[in-house]
Order: sequence, then C-alpha cells, then structure tokens
Amino acid sequence: MNYENLNVVAQNMRINILKMINAANSGHPGGSLSAVEIVTYLYFKEMNIESPTDENRDKFILSKGHAAPVLYSVLAEKGFLDKNSLGTLRQINSKLQGHPDMRKVKGVEASTGSLGQGLAIANGIALANKLDKKDSRVFVLIGDGEIQEGMIWEAAMLSSHYNLDNLTAILDHNGLQIDGRNDDVMRVEPLDQKWEAFGWHVIKADGHDFSSLEKAFEERKTIKNKPAIIIAETVKGKGVSFMEDKAGWHGKAPNEEELNIALKEVGGDK
Repeated sequence: MNYENLNVVAQNMRINILKMINAANSGHPGGSLSAVEIVTYLYFKEMNIESPTDENRDKFILSKGHAAPVLYSVLAEKGFLDKNSLGTLRQINSKLQGHPDMRKVKGVEASTGSLGQGLAIANGIALANKLDKKDSRVFVLIGDGEIQEGMIWEAAMLSSHYNLDNLTAILDHNGLQIDGRNDDVMRVEPLDQKWEAFGWHVIKADGHDFSSLEKAFEERKTIKNKPAIIIAETVKGKGVSFMEDKAGWHGKAPNEEELNIALKEVGGDK
C-alpha cells in the first residue's frame, strides 16, 4: 500500500475515533489520535496479518490500552471488525469495552489497560515464538507516560536478556499524560540512553510521517539478536486543532459542536 492509500486509511481512522468517542460520551481521544499513523502503518504495511486467526500472523499488543479506539478503528478498516459496531463503544453489553478485551474482540491479542503490562505480555509471546521456531514477530505500542511504570523496565531487561530480535516496541512519544506534561509529572528523558542501557537498539522516527516510519521499520529489520524500540515523536490529539498538545483531551469526549468542528478538520462529513 502506498503513502496516499495509507493517508486515506489514517483519515478514516480519525473519523471513526472521533465519532465513536462522541457516541459513547466517554473515551480517550488524545492518545488514540496520536497513534493513528503508527497503527495504520503496522496493519497495512508492516505486519503479516491477513487473518486474525492465522497461527503464523504477526501480533500487535496495545499496551496503552486506554487508546482502544485506535485499535478498534484499525481492526474495522482491516475488515476484522464490523464497522457498524464502532458506535457501541463503552456501551452496556458491547464487546467494545473502554479497554480492549481479547475474549470479546477477534483481533485483540491481549486484554490491556493496566499500564506497564503490555511489554511483559509481548515478551512472553516473542519468547514462545522463539522456542517454537516461528518467524512471527511481535509489536507493542507503549505510551511515554506509561514508561514511568517500573514493570516496563523489568520487562525491558528480560527482552534484552533473551535477545528478542522478533520484538519491536513503538513509543508514542507525545509528551503528555493525564496529569500534564511528562517532564512535570515524572521526567522520562533521556529516552534513547535509557533504552540503550537496557540493551535495546533505539531508532527515532516522526510518528505522523509514513516515510519516516518506513525507514525506521526497515532499519529494525537489519538488527539481530536484540530487541528494538522506535521512539516515534507524535502530537497528542493530532489532526484536531483544539485537541493538539492539550493534556485536557487525554480522556474527554467531544460534544456535538466540537465533533462537527473536529470532523471538518480531519476531512470528515460534517
């Protein structure tokens, strides 16, 4: 799929995300919108995943589970999830919970939402693939506020200890978390030096530019015998002017007026 087609998918995903969170009157638009291009590239360019039930598929773990709308959206665009179900986000008896549930949604590889756990889960899958001599790869998306969790660093040690070169983490580095800027809550820099110290190969990319993401993932393929992390620079709330780089839109749903403005900005139908 070329960049033009990827941009169309990304636009559709932003529209889906905004509409479903508005319909639910609840959810996390900021961190969902910041990850759109990353998730689009993974599912439509990078990963081997033509079916969510193929035993040899690559797997994606959304460690920052509160960004579930971006996962549901890409599964719908991929054809793994009925698009008509997106409007049921967070509603009673809906399979689309506020955090992804692998028991309810085909294509969700792990139930996540308790921050810090996704990398450890990804380790387990990657190590099992190694033991089973499978070529399948594992990708995990983590948030920059999330890496304040100690469990992330325990998992990072294990990844390098077992030389998990079939594991790639992508850090959605938008600089914000629910309580404000990362640097004000708990400083996470210097990111590259920290991950390198834990035995990881570090790659930097523009998380909203498909050519930059492609270059990063191609570099990753050349790295053997160690895990790699792509630090993707992003903007929280990307695509919607009044949401961009605003911590207040971490977990706030747009009302009807805000939705109409947002949809126009991302190229939607209002």
